[in-house]
Amino acid sequence: MRYIKLNIVAILLCLASAMAVTSCEDEGYDEYDAGATPTAALNGEWWINIADEATGQILIPHALHRTFDANNGKMYISDRFYGDTSPPLTYFGWELIAQVNPDVQNLAFSATDAFNEADESSVTITEGRVFPRGGRSQTGVVTDSIYFKAVFDYDPETVLIFSGHKRTGFIEDEY
Repeated sequence: MRYIKLNIVAILLCLASAMAVTSCEDEGYDEYDAGATPTAALNGEWWINIADEATGQILIPHALHRTFDANNGKMYISDRFYGDTSPPLTYFGWELIAQVNPDVQNLAFSATDAFNEADESSVTITEGRVFPRGGRSQTGVVTDSIYFKAVFDYDPETVLIFSGHKRTGFIEDEY
């Protein structure tokens, strides 16, 4: 009985070893490069304060925004809560989902009359920049920071300033 158990264990070890060796082959994937998205240097989750440029008053504090690749040479800026799958959708900030033109080399972005998918308005975004190691989380962790101005077509006289820092993912840095 003891030899049967040892034989079964030996066979299982051989099978496991064979599977481990054959599952690690690179054949067929020689040219595959997962790489990164074109806008990776600008992408992330951001805690952003939204302020009125004229008064300096913070209208919305610590609104969670995301920047991510749009797979068409552009980048999205969004404050939508992506846990929602059906209306009414939840937004963290000013109801913004728009594609902007990234300038990855200069860590900049902008858009002129971009379609705002959140409310079907249009938005112009200027002076968009990401500053590496230019911000601090609420616990003092050094992070990247983001800044841009936005003007929505339904209120063309109001310039909103969006500024904040990259989300760290640490619980103590959440708002």
